[in-house]
Amino acid sequence: MDGVFYNGDDRLVHCAVDLDTSARNGNASIDTGLDRARDRSEVVELYAHDPGAGGTVSPDEIEHVLAGAQARGLSFVTYRDFAIKDDTDTEPGLALSFDDTFVEAWVALRPMFQQYHARLTFFISHYRQLSATAHDGLKLLAADGHDIEAHTVMHLRAPDYVEDHGLDAYLRDEMDPSIQALVDDGYEVHAFAYPYGARTDELDAAIAKRVPVIRSVSFSYPEAESPCPR
Repeated sequence: MDGVFYNGDDRLVHCAVDLDTSARNGNASIDTGLDRARDRSEVVELYAHDPGAGGTVSPDEIEHVLAGAQARGLSFVTYRDFAIKDDTDTEPGLALSFDDTFVEAWVALRPMFQQYHARLTFFISHYRQLSATAHDGLKLLAADGHDIEAHTVMHLRAPDYVEDHGLDAYLRDEMDPSIQALVDDGYEVHAFAYPYGARTDELDAAIAKRVPVIRSVSFSYPEAESPCPR
């Protein structure tokens, strides 16, 4: 799992580990990651999806992570921070991101985020299909200092799309419109997250011409091959 710890290098592809219940990462595992970030002056990268009632991760789990980061003196780091860093020094930190379209659930946790002075990244898919309420919620999150970044148009698995339609078609249909929709509404886009973390070196090279930071994932269960670069 070394790939989910950022140590100040110039990596293009970052990796995060899943907090969702299906990933089976208990609090002891999470605490071990937070301890390593503190002890080695690294940034541990974690992500989840829906912290709402009946969602993919409980609000209590998210609070455990935020409180643990605060107790260990970890800074909250966004993917914009990774993109604009001007040196290779790092302080112990936590980069927590949420993916997809669960804006109302994220907004509901604003008091918790504010309590812990957290700065998070939200990777958005289906942006043009979001409701007006969701768009207003994203503006609230951005105004709070959180980072709004791109996560494709239709949340399709990138390597499969490229195999079926070609690289240029993926960039045209999924990648570029995802960025442009955010830019059109006033967001600065610095990063992109692959749906399912699915990636190839060819995709990385093409997307690097558009954003300086890409996020994949690192699976914590042995029966699945992790897409995180080795």
